[in-house]
Formats: sequence, C-alpha cells, structure tokens
Amino acid sequence: MLGEHARELRALLTGTTSIIVPGVYDALSGALVAEAGFSAAYLSGASIAYTKLGRPDIGLVSAPEVADTIAHIRERIDIPLIVDSDTGFGNALNVQRTVRVFERAGASALQLEDQVMPKRCGHLSGKNLISRDEMVGKIRAALDARADQNTAIIARTDAIAVEGFEAALARAEAYAEAGADVLFIEAPNSTEQIQRISRTFAGRLPLMANMVEGGATPITSADTLAAQGFRIVIYPGAMVRAVVWTAQRMLASLRENGTTAQYRDRMLDIGGLNEVIGTRDLLKAGERYDPRIEPASVTLGERPHAGRAR
Repeated sequence: MLGEHARELRALLTGTTSIIVPGVYDALSGALVAEAGFSAAYLSGASIAYTKLGRPDIGLVSAPEVADTIAHIRERIDIPLIVDSDTGFGNALNVQRTVRVFERAGASALQLEDQVMPKRCGHLSGKNLISRDEMVGKIRAALDARADQNTAIIARTDAIAVEGFEAALARAEAYAEAGADVLFIEAPNSTEQIQRISRTFAGRLPLMANMVEGGATPITSADTLAAQGFRIVIYPGAMVRAVVWTAQRMLASLRENGTTAQYRDRMLDIGGLNEVIGTRDLLKAGERYDPRIEPASVTLGERPHAGRAR
C-alpha cells in the first residue's frame, strides 16, 4: 500500500529499541538490506556519490539523481526508506520541492542539514553553516510541504565542528521547537558528548546517531545508544566500504592469477546472484502474461527468502 512505509517508520520510532539502519545506494543494496531482515534502510548521499560518480561527498550529487535512486529502490523493496536530502538543494522553496518529489518517489523520511550549498560529508573538515533562523525556516517549509503527515522530517546540525558543541545543542533546540520529528546532531566526538545529547533531548523526540568507521564519533553499540534515547542508528557507508574492500582484493587476485578460481569461495556464482535478484520470480511472471514463453527451466538453486525485498 502506498504510504504504508511512512506509517511503519513512525511506529518503529515509538519503540524502546534502536532501529539499526544500514546505508544503501541502489536497488541491489536495498534488496540486500531487506533480505537480511532489517526494518529500514538509509539512502546515503555519500554512498550515491561514491558509487554513481566515483567521487567524494562534497555536494556533487543533484536532487534528480537522488529522486531517481529513491524510485529504483522503492520499486524493489517495501521497508521504510530514510533519505539523506542534504541541504534540501537550495532555499526553503527548494526544500519544499525536494520534499514533494522525494515523497512521491518513495521516501519515508527526509533528513535535512544546516550546511551551506554545496555541502560536504559530516565527517570532513571545512564545513560551513547557514544561519539558525534560515534552517528553522527550511524545517517549517518541509513540514508544510509533505503530503503525508507520517513522512518524518529529520533535522541535522553540523554545528559541532563549526561553532562548537554548545552551539550545536542550541541549534538542535531551535530545530525541535520548529517541529522537527527527529533530531540528528552530527559528529559528536566523545562519549561524553553523546551522553549530553541524550540528557538534553531524549524523551522529547527521537534522536538519530551516525556510526562511521574511522569517523569523528566513537563507535557505540546500538543497544547502548537505545538506552540513551537514540531511536535510529545509521551505518550509511558501511556496505559500500565493505564492497570496495572486497572488490579490491578480488581484482588483485584476478590480475595476479588470470582467473577468479582462487576467489570463488568469497563470491557468488551466477546462480546465486540470480537467486538474490529474483530471476526465477520474474521469469514465472513473464510466463503468466505471454503464452508464447515456454515454462522457465532455469536452475538457480534453493535459498531461503528473508526480509521484504520484491
């Protein structure tokens, strides 16, 4: 049902445990997250930049590219999708258009940040911010633009690295008062800062934490963060970093040996990949609608299904 994913995310945010949300960047990565049994996925702007452009997260990805990616992922999976919407790609009016377009494409929640355009990764130095009042206006614009009141607006501040921790708390307070559904204070650099965020805002509205391998924030377990009031814990670049690490080693082995034989125990064969991407189901669907097609005889191997990938 259209819009059900947004209601489902709202229900998850009222629980007492953290939602562990892996980052995705295309329909295949989304399907893998759903199949693995996760309750939501996070469309990472950084990971789109890494995979679609082969470039860093420095504001190069455009709104249409994100919308196109949302649509491809939503066609493949049913679970809630939290979308990294950067700065909203402009001023308050641009934010409203972004909300409308992304919501129609299949976003369950939109994350907006208070950096200037072009933005950069929250764990890179050299960030710059818009004024607190301008960001408050963007949040209000986003809330007014959404067609479904269940679509969550996540307000992110990058102020810790620019203005300091106290200023980040003050900005988050203003964003909460503006009506943000979730607060995301990016890149706390100590356990003490994480705990202070919790003491200040937990119980008032859901909090989001970002776990980045090698980033500014200490890696903390989802259970620990849940106990501190963080309802969403995202791992935005974990999958793409794992994919790159694996691909580098496979390619080195292929170049050295002239064959993938030495790497076969660490990769799928064609049958295994066909099972993941649903080849059998699509061939059966084709048989239903075209009497000229003979019944499919492709042998893919049996594999248990999980999650809610379509």
